[in-house]
Amino acid sequence: MQDFLLEIWEEQRKTVVLVTHDIDEAIYLADKTVVMTAQPGRICEMIHVDLPRPRRYEMRSDAAFIALRDHVTQIVRTEAIMGSALSAVH
Repeated sequence: MQDFLLEIWEEQRKTVVLVTHDIDEAIYLADKTVVMTAQPGRICEMIHVDLPRPRRYEMRSDAAFIALRDHVTQIVRTEAIMGSALSAVH
């Protein structure tokens, strides 16, 4: 499905907004990835995904992809910890 969406995008070049909890999917499909905070949902960080196009599944093992995934994962983990701490206070 992801490759199908990329094919459509490559043909039509339309703006697409995709909401996902899958970090790999976000990096694979996006030019920009937005990480949201926990409640309330606000933009925590916008990450420019500077990976070459056309994108292919095999690129998920590239060092640049892995570095981006690790960066986004760390942001999400930090936000989850902060969100849990705030929930415990309230």
